[in-house]
Amino acid sequence: MTANAQSSATARGATTTGTLYLVPAPLDFGCEPQSALDQVMPAATLRTTAMLRHWVCENAKTTRAYLKRVGENQPLCTTLQAMDLQELPRDVHKKGDHLSAFDARYLLQAAVDGADIGLISEAGMPAVADPGSSVVRAAHELGVRVVPLVGPVSLLLALAASGLNGQNFAFVGYVPSTPAERSQRLRELESLALKTGQTQLFIETPYRNTALLQALLQTLQHNTRLATSSGLTLAHACCHSDLVKNWKRHAWTLDNATPTVFALGR
Repeated sequence: MTANAQSSATARGATTTGTLYLVPAPLDFGCEPQSALDQVMPAATLRTTAMLRHWVCENAKTTRAYLKRVGENQPLCTTLQAMDLQELPRDVHKKGDHLSAFDARYLLQAAVDGADIGLISEAGMPAVADPGSSVVRAAHELGVRVVPLVGPVSLLLALAASGLNGQNFAFVGYVPSTPAERSQRLRELESLALKTGQTQLFIETPYRNTALLQALLQTLQHNTRLATSSGLTLAHACCHSDLVKNWKRHAWTLDNATPTVFALGR
């Protein structure tokens, strides 16, 4: 148990459970070159990450790769081979766990026994546009302390860079990939945004970036504002925000390799 968790447990008297730390990961998953960790992750987050031996993760292989990077900045509490890594079931992290009946309590046995655990996804903050909410719910049910650590969250970075309404916004996940369904969904989101002023945020698998951008420019009204944020926190990060008619005039493009957050509104 870390020093912070120990002091917290002492303050609560009989409480001996560990802490579930929500550990953000850099946004460079699958990107080259990767960011220098000390440029995108707070030192305190890296220190806490390095002290954790027990993990619930989206993918064990990529988690070990990230912990190896952390170990180049902060000494790890144990070897990578000795780390206790438990993966979320494939159906949970592929289909989402926010509405599922998945019972994640068994993944937190180490915390129930008094050890601290980290929850991590492949990029950004776990349980935000990523799997993990079932684990957080289970921690609350078990009386395990939950502590989110500071780190990059692509949705909020993109919202801040968009110039769109940051007081009223919604993240709607992925839009359909088939052209007819995608166009219908984009019209629905545009109508909601123009009617209520609520910014609509969504993402796409990078190799569909170009197709989605073309669909947006073909579907949206000329005076709707469209924003994209690509490669956030990377050296080649690029953010654009303008009316659809100006997007067409400037002929801005996106590549099919860089993670991108899309937003529309007024």
